[in-house]
Amino acid sequence: MTQSQDLPLGTRAPAFALPDPTGQMVALEDFTEAKATVVVFMCNHCPYVRHLRKGLADLGRDCEEWGVAMVGINANDAERYPDDRPDQMAVEAETYGYTFPYLIDLTQEVAQAYRAACTPEFFVLDAEHRIVYHGQFDASRPSNETPVTGSDVRTAIEAVLNGKPVPSEQTPSIGCNIKWRPGNEPEWFG
Repeated sequence: MTQSQDLPLGTRAPAFALPDPTGQMVALEDFTEAKATVVVFMCNHCPYVRHLRKGLADLGRDCEEWGVAMVGINANDAERYPDDRPDQMAVEAETYGYTFPYLIDLTQEVAQAYRAACTPEFFVLDAEHRIVYHGQFDASRPSNETPVTGSDVRTAIEAVLNGKPVPSEQTPSIGCNIKWRPGNEPEWFG
């Protein structure tokens, strides 16, 4: 189990342009009209992500209604973890009803820029793409009976949409570590 790293709130989110499993490129700058943007580092095989699948799909649909963008990014080494290959990402998105782009960070540079350490790991950005939330989806875990609600991420989104400050006390994400390619582990990871 790995805990997310600290990236200061208020930091402008690192830009990215990544492909989805079909090769279509999606960039952070594609979301300049969004009232907020949710970026989640995720994968297919992690039990923590699998535990949230329905909640992720529900949040994606709600974000569409609210004018909020959402994007999933898979930075895992798909050679060593074949469940995270692009073809399997497409199956995952179809099977669980993800309406948000699910992108491939093949070089792992975007995960490193965000200091993402685990899956799932959530970032909520304001309309200017500043990070206002970095933490867990909610308190639910595969090992507890707490319902999956997405309450922590939803509270952050609601604050942004209502022009209010996002609570500064934020619980870090906990999950499987990002599966770095050998020799590609960031200095801060560990």
